[in-house]
Amino acid sequence: MTSLDRYILRQCFGVMVFVTAALCTAVWLAQSLRLIDLIVNRGLSAELFLYLALLILPKFLDIVLPIGVFIAVLFTFNRLASESELLVMRAAGLGPLALAKPVFVVAGSAFAVLMSLSAYFLPVTSRDFKDLEFEIRNRFVASLIQEGTFTPVSDKLTIYARSRDDRGDITGLLINDSRDPRRPVTILAERGAFVDMPAGPRIIMIDGERQQYDKRTGKLSVLSFKRYTLDLDTLRNAPVVRFREPQERFLHELFFPPANVPRRFRRSFIVEGNQRLVIPLSVFGFSLIPLACLLPGEAGRRSQVKRVLAAIVFGFLFEALGISVGDLADRYTFAIPLMYITDLLPLAGGLAILVYGGKRLGLRRLRPAAAAVADGD
Repeated sequence: MTSLDRYILRQCFGVMVFVTAALCTAVWLAQSLRLIDLIVNRGLSAELFLYLALLILPKFLDIVLPIGVFIAVLFTFNRLASESELLVMRAAGLGPLALAKPVFVVAGSAFAVLMSLSAYFLPVTSRDFKDLEFEIRNRFVASLIQEGTFTPVSDKLTIYARSRDDRGDITGLLINDSRDPRRPVTILAERGAFVDMPAGPRIIMIDGERQQYDKRTGKLSVLSFKRYTLDLDTLRNAPVVRFREPQERFLHELFFPPANVPRRFRRSFIVEGNQRLVIPLSVFGFSLIPLACLLPGEAGRRSQVKRVLAAIVFGFLFEALGISVGDLADRYTFAIPLMYITDLLPLAGGLAILVYGGKRLGLRRLRPAAAAVADGD
């Protein structure tokens, strides 16, 4: 690699890191805001919030990195053209393919990062996030209860608390348990407290009543109590083993689903597996679109704005087409090959434009030389 290649590589790589970090931070902060509620209203620690926020970061990096490569290549070569550095490089005999060599290195590096995310880091972080979210929902029940809000602990267990003091004690407690649809239970208590026991969370209630309605007989049973303990582990209706979603599976599990995966989920597994391969491949398309728009032809200040706008339009169309084809593949299996075709189109088209542009540039240089030889004869 020449010093000129290293110069372009440093420019592209630096802009790619900066843009990717900026975009990823903006998206990460926006998505992390919904987790702040766990600290402000539900009493979870700041360390747990930061851990949850970090676990969702690879998912955003998977989306932002191809866009960062596109912006880096577009910005770098537009700056080279506007400062006449690109003109000097062409005068030195460098064609479009030679100038694109550092971009291929940047795209290859981004491809390696995205493949590592797809193969390992994305499923691992998604799995840890879902496991922790599942644990919070089904274990740390006290942290989930908000004042003045009906909080569903499970699909058939809802808890309402009017207020909570600094010690965590609750006043105005209402619990609706419809785990048994034939005998729904409603519990009201003046005061209560959540207690985490080794066997599971419990609610200790003071001064209240338990109402159970039997739908078959139409009778309502009322039990008044001074002290009542409710075991949430037995009532939360949560599965012991959680079904792992496609985002939590490794590539071999997606393309070869385990036998316990229902047939209706197998298509979503295959689509997710192909998406994991398509997204890294899209980096090459995103990197070649700016090159195909900026490098071929004669460089001029007037045409430079049009070239940049054309690259932005083609990049937007490429992204929109990829999203549309991905949504179509979620519904129809036959659309899965279209995801690869969508990625290969800008790659093949960009390479063809660079090769053709390099040949035309070579012909333009040969014609003046041939004319000079003829004049000398």
